[in-house]
Amino acid sequence: MVQEDADDALIARCRNGDGGGFAALVGRYERPVFNLAFRMLGDREEARDVAQTAFLKALENLDRFDSRYRFFSWLYRIAMNEALDLIGRRGRQTELTDVHAAEDDLLGELTAADLGARVRGALDDLSPDHRAVLVLRHYQELSYEQIAEVLELPDSTVKSRLFEARERLREQLADLGVEG
Repeated sequence: MVQEDADDALIARCRNGDGGGFAALVGRYERPVFNLAFRMLGDREEARDVAQTAFLKALENLDRFDSRYRFFSWLYRIAMNEALDLIGRRGRQTELTDVHAAEDDLLGELTAADLGARVRGALDDLSPDHRAVLVLRHYQELSYEQIAEVLELPDSTVKSRLFEARERLREQLADLGVEG
Protein backbone atom coordinates (compact mmCIF):
# COMPACT_ATOMS: atom_id res chain seq x y z
CA MET A 1 0.00 0.00 0.00
CA VAL A 2 2.88 2.38 0.76
CA GLN A 3 4.36 1.85 -2.71
CA GLU A 4 0.94 2.48 -4.30
CA ASP A 5 0.68 5.74 -2.33
CA ALA A 6 4.19 6.67 -3.46
CA ASP A 7 3.25 5.84 -7.07
CA ASP A 8 0.20 8.08 -6.80
CA ALA A 9 2.36 10.96 -5.54
CA LEU A 10 4.87 10.44 -8.35
CA ILE A 11 2.09 10.33 -10.95
CA ALA A 12 0.64 13.56 -9.55
CA ARG A 13 4.09 15.14 -9.90
CA CYS A 14 4.28 13.97 -13.52
CA ARG A 15 0.86 15.35 -14.31
CA ASN A 16 2.01 18.68 -12.87
CA GLY A 17 4.96 18.78 -15.25
CA ASP A 18 7.66 17.47 -12.90
CA GLY A 19 9.88 15.15 -14.97
CA GLY A 20 11.55 13.94 -11.80
CA GLY A 21 8.36 12.12 -10.86
CA PHE A 22 8.49 10.00 -13.98
CA ALA A 23 12.23 9.42 -13.58
CA ALA A 24 11.48 8.03 -10.12
CA LEU A 25 8.80 5.71 -11.57
CA VAL A 26 11.27 4.51 -14.21
CA GLY A 27 13.86 3.90 -11.51
CA ARG A 28 11.36 1.90 -9.48
CA TYR A 29 10.05 -0.27 -12.34
CA GLU A 30 12.87 -0.37 -14.90
CA ARG A 31 14.28 -3.72 -13.77
CA PRO A 32 10.94 -5.57 -13.38
CA VAL A 33 9.71 -4.31 -16.78
CA PHE A 34 12.98 -5.31 -18.46
CA ASN A 35 12.86 -8.74 -16.77
CA LEU A 36 9.29 -9.26 -17.94
CA ALA A 37 10.23 -8.36 -21.52
CA PHE A 38 13.38 -10.50 -21.42
CA ARG A 39 11.49 -13.55 -20.13
CA MET A 40 8.89 -13.10 -22.84
CA LEU A 41 11.36 -12.49 -25.68
CA GLY A 42 14.61 -14.17 -24.69
CA ASP A 43 16.68 -11.38 -26.22
CA ARG A 44 18.29 -8.54 -24.25
CA GLU A 45 18.20 -5.94 -27.03
CA GLU A 46 14.56 -6.62 -27.83
CA ALA A 47 13.77 -6.54 -24.10
CA ARG A 48 15.47 -3.14 -23.75
CA ASP A 49 13.51 -1.82 -26.73
CA VAL A 50 10.23 -3.13 -25.33
CA ALA A 51 10.95 -1.66 -21.89
CA GLN A 52 11.82 1.74 -23.37
CA THR A 53 8.72 1.70 -25.55
CA ALA A 54 6.54 0.72 -22.58
CA PHE A 55 7.84 3.62 -20.50
CA LEU A 56 7.47 6.04 -23.38
CA LYS A 57 3.87 4.93 -23.97
CA ALA A 58 3.15 5.17 -20.25
CA LEU A 59 4.46 8.73 -20.19
CA GLU A 60 2.53 9.69 -23.32
CA ASN A 61 -0.69 8.22 -21.93
CA LEU A 62 -0.31 9.11 -18.26
CA ASP A 63 -3.35 11.37 -18.48
CA ARG A 64 -5.40 8.25 -19.34
CA PHE A 65 -4.18 6.27 -16.33
CA ASP A 66 -7.01 5.58 -13.90
CA SER A 67 -5.61 5.98 -10.39
CA ARG A 68 -8.21 3.55 -9.02
CA TYR A 69 -5.88 0.85 -10.36
CA ARG A 70 -2.25 0.04 -9.60
CA PHE A 71 0.30 1.82 -11.74
CA PHE A 72 2.57 -1.23 -11.94
CA SER A 73 -0.29 -3.36 -13.34
CA TRP A 74 -1.00 -0.76 -15.99
CA LEU A 75 2.69 -0.46 -16.87
CA TYR A 76 3.14 -4.26 -16.96
CA ARG A 77 0.17 -4.52 -19.27
CA ILE A 78 1.73 -2.00 -21.65
CA ALA A 79 5.04 -3.91 -21.56
CA MET A 80 3.28 -7.26 -22.03
CA ASN A 81 1.36 -5.91 -25.03
CA GLU A 82 4.58 -4.60 -26.55
CA ALA A 83 6.29 -7.97 -26.06
CA LEU A 84 3.31 -9.86 -27.51
CA ASP A 85 3.20 -7.48 -30.48
CA LEU A 86 6.88 -8.10 -31.15
CA ILE A 87 6.38 -11.86 -30.91
CA GLY A 88 3.56 -11.55 -33.41
CA ARG A 89 5.67 -9.44 -35.77
CA ARG A 90 8.63 -11.76 -35.76
CA GLY A 91 6.50 -14.89 -35.97
CA ARG A 92 6.69 -17.87 -33.73
CA GLN A 93 10.34 -18.39 -33.10
CA THR A 94 12.08 -21.12 -31.20
CA GLU A 95 15.60 -20.75 -30.01
CA LEU A 96 16.66 -24.35 -29.59
CA THR A 97 20.24 -24.13 -30.86
CA ASP A 98 21.66 -24.29 -27.35
CA VAL A 99 19.30 -27.12 -26.49
CA HIS A 100 20.54 -29.24 -29.40
CA ALA A 101 24.13 -28.53 -28.39
CA ALA A 102 23.33 -29.68 -24.88
CA GLU A 103 21.79 -32.89 -26.21
CA ASP A 104 25.06 -33.65 -27.95
CA ASP A 105 26.92 -33.56 -24.64
CA LEU A 106 28.94 -36.79 -24.64
CA LEU A 107 28.51 -37.35 -20.94
CA GLY A 108 24.75 -36.83 -21.17
CA GLU A 109 24.86 -34.75 -18.01
CA LEU A 110 22.96 -31.54 -17.59
CA THR A 111 24.97 -28.61 -16.35
CA ALA A 112 23.12 -25.62 -14.97
CA ALA A 113 23.66 -23.82 -18.29
CA ASP A 114 22.33 -26.78 -20.27
CA LEU A 115 19.26 -27.00 -18.08
CA GLY A 116 18.71 -23.26 -18.39
CA ALA A 117 18.96 -23.50 -22.18
CA ARG A 118 16.44 -26.34 -22.26
CA VAL A 119 13.98 -24.49 -20.07
CA ARG A 120 14.43 -21.30 -22.14
CA GLY A 121 13.86 -23.26 -25.35
CA ALA A 122 10.74 -24.94 -23.97
CA LEU A 123 9.44 -21.61 -22.68
CA ASP A 124 10.05 -19.98 -26.07
CA ASP A 125 8.08 -22.76 -27.72
CA LEU A 126 4.94 -22.11 -25.66
CA SER A 127 2.15 -19.94 -26.99
CA PRO A 128 2.49 -16.27 -26.01
CA ASP A 129 -0.56 -16.59 -23.71
CA HIS A 130 0.95 -19.53 -21.83
CA ARG A 131 4.38 -17.91 -21.71
CA ALA A 132 2.85 -14.71 -20.31
CA VAL A 133 1.20 -16.37 -17.30
CA LEU A 134 4.31 -18.43 -16.51
CA VAL A 135 6.60 -15.40 -16.73
CA LEU A 136 4.32 -13.25 -14.58
CA ARG A 137 3.84 -15.94 -11.94
CA HIS A 138 7.23 -17.62 -11.72
CA TYR A 139 9.70 -14.97 -12.86
CA GLN A 140 7.93 -11.76 -11.85
CA GLU A 141 6.36 -13.48 -8.82
CA LEU A 142 2.98 -11.78 -9.21
CA SER A 143 -0.07 -13.07 -7.39
CA TYR A 144 -2.99 -14.55 -9.31
CA GLU A 145 -4.91 -11.34 -8.65
CA GLN A 146 -2.07 -9.21 -10.02
CA ILE A 147 -1.73 -11.42 -13.11
CA ALA A 148 -5.47 -11.12 -13.71
CA GLU A 149 -5.16 -7.34 -13.47
CA VAL A 150 -2.16 -7.17 -15.81
CA LEU A 151 -3.67 -9.51 -18.41
CA GLU A 152 -7.22 -8.22 -17.92
CA LEU A 153 -8.54 -11.73 -17.32
CA PRO A 154 -10.73 -13.28 -14.63
CA ASP A 155 -8.85 -15.03 -11.81
CA SER A 156 -10.31 -18.38 -12.87
CA THR A 157 -8.91 -17.96 -16.39
CA VAL A 158 -5.49 -17.10 -15.00
CA LYS A 159 -5.52 -20.24 -12.84
CA SER A 160 -6.63 -22.54 -15.66
CA ARG A 161 -4.21 -20.97 -18.16
CA LEU A 162 -1.37 -21.33 -15.66
CA PHE A 163 -2.26 -24.99 -15.11
CA GLU A 164 -2.29 -25.61 -18.88
CA ALA A 165 0.98 -23.72 -19.35
CA ARG A 166 2.72 -25.74 -16.64
CA GLU A 167 1.47 -28.98 -18.20
CA ARG A 168 2.67 -27.97 -21.66
CA LEU A 169 6.03 -26.87 -20.30
CA ARG A 170 6.39 -30.14 -18.38
CA GLU A 171 5.60 -32.12 -21.57
CA GLN A 172 8.08 -30.15 -23.65
CA LEU A 173 10.82 -30.54 -21.07
CA ALA A 174 10.15 -34.28 -20.87
CA ASP A 175 10.48 -34.45 -24.67
CA LEU A 176 13.86 -32.72 -24.30
CA GLY A 177 14.98 -35.24 -21.71
CA VAL A 178 14.41 -33.10 -18.62
CA GLU A 179 12.35 -34.95 -16.05
CA GLY A 180 11.04 -33.22 -13.00
